[in-house]
Amino acid sequence: MALVGSNVGLGKAIVAYVPILLFALLRFAIAIVCLAPWYRPSRMRAVSRGEWLNLFLQAFFGTFLFTLLMLGGVRLTSAMAAGVITSTIPATVALLSWLILRERLSRRTVLSVLLAVAGIAVLNVARGTDHSGGSGGENALVGNLMIMGAVICESIYVILSRRLAQTLAAIEICAYTHLIGGLLMLPLGLVPLLSFDMASVPTTIWLMLLWYALSASIFSFWLWMKGVRHVPAQLAGVFTAVLPIAAATYGIVFLGEKPGWPHGVALGCVLAGIALASWPGPLARRAWRADRDEARH
Repeated sequence: MALVGSNVGLGKAIVAYVPILLFALLRFAIAIVCLAPWYRPSRMRAVSRGEWLNLFLQAFFGTFLFTLLMLGGVRLTSAMAAGVITSTIPATVALLSWLILRERLSRRTVLSVLLAVAGIAVLNVARGTDHSGGSGGENALVGNLMIMGAVICESIYVILSRRLAQTLAAIEICAYTHLIGGLLMLPLGLVPLLSFDMASVPTTIWLMLLWYALSASIFSFWLWMKGVRHVPAQLAGVFTAVLPIAAATYGIVFLGEKPGWPHGVALGCVLAGIALASWPGPLARRAWRADRDEARH
């Protein structure tokens, strides 16, 4: 989550030098090269048509549209605001699960969603404050809406992955969705790739882009999948609170952003919602203690 949060600010720094479409294409190209060992023809032929359709939808929403909206949004708004909005993914997943999958919402989940909505509302109502480090409030509002669109896309990705995770390995889902996302991005990224002056970009920015691609597609994914194997899922959800903190820290330290009261109120609402929804209830705590005691004996 710390990597994901810092990538919000990192992306804002990169798009100041590299066109968004070129940045997105290079991000996918680097990920595809790193995930090449999982593109085994024999295994890919075993994937059914239904699974490929689901993979395409995941790639379209969770990698292609998400990348365009996220990079476009951070160009217009602050890393702090983007981090707060991005941290509403758990609440958005819960809401879409209720709307699409008809899953039951608990009282705590409903309150968590309301707190997340309140946090986003505070940011946008207070958009008259300069959230974009020089851009006007209207640009910040557009950027916030684009980040919210990216959150919805990522939440759709999570919902679709629930079904695929039963038949495909998580790393294969990651590899295939990035391959499809790269193919979707190729026509859009070719024009800036052929016309953009690469030499005008400082070496440090290229290194940042390389790190962004590796951390977004490989490192954060691997660390999260390894971590959730050893802690309860609800407890793992609490650690998503690290995302907005990391994004805000990067924005303040490296981008010179100045937090205002809307950021503090919005961050408080979102963190409270995450903790409320993710913290285990009495039954889950008793079960966890029983498992711990059993492991000791």
